[in-house]
Amino acid sequence: MARLTKNQKAALSKIEVGKTYSLQEASALVKDITNTKFDSSVDIDVRLGVDPRKANQMVRGIATLPHGTGKTVRVLVLCTPDKEEEAKAAGADYVGLDDYISQIEGGWTDIDIIITMPSVMAKVGKLGRILGPRNLMPNPKTGTVTTDIGKAVSEVKAGKIDFKVDKTGIIHTSIGKSSFPQEKIYENALEVLQTISKLKPSAAKGTYFKSIYISSTMSPGIQIETKSVAGI
Repeated sequence: MARLTKNQKAALSKIEVGKTYSLQEASALVKDITNTKFDSSVDIDVRLGVDPRKANQMVRGIATLPHGTGKTVRVLVLCTPDKEEEAKAAGADYVGLDDYISQIEGGWTDIDIIITMPSVMAKVGKLGRILGPRNLMPNPKTGTVTTDIGKAVSEVKAGKIDFKVDKTGIIHTSIGKSSFPQEKIYENALEVLQTISKLKPSAAKGTYFKSIYISSTMSPGIQIETKSVAGI
């Protein structure tokens, strides 16, 4: 087992064993225990009482973080020529179609989000084996297959994220950076949790929110008291 560094020991000493924290407390504490030399991501892990192997218990959705993710999101728009200017004006990093499809077929995936339009999905669909495992495949449910290209690009750049429960029943997503003020971390986390709450499948029985943890890169997790979160 790897030995803990001095900073890791100091971080652990600030978390009370067995204690669950309010979302407000955890949003402040996660900043206090972050000791990386870079601006760490702040992440939230939500274990749900669902069986994701069953289609009627899959939880997937989108949330627009009030304060963005703090990350630079690289957006590729695959569209017809008449939509290219709209995509560029909205801030897309890469815009085109056949050339980029060829690059992806050659192994290029140096992007975070792909937005496309229904009329070219037949071409984009052929990239499924490359894009699927990297969670880059455009999907109408997350707003990344649309005729309103400009709006989709603007929303992603402003902090719109999509998430889905994994095969173990956990949703893991980034909610900001450790440099964010505590209140911004709190408000971003609250937006994600309230969105997940609204997506509760009717087929899911028992406790929906099994556990919630907030952490930053290389920090220990801080458990949230689910009853402290308004609106879930």
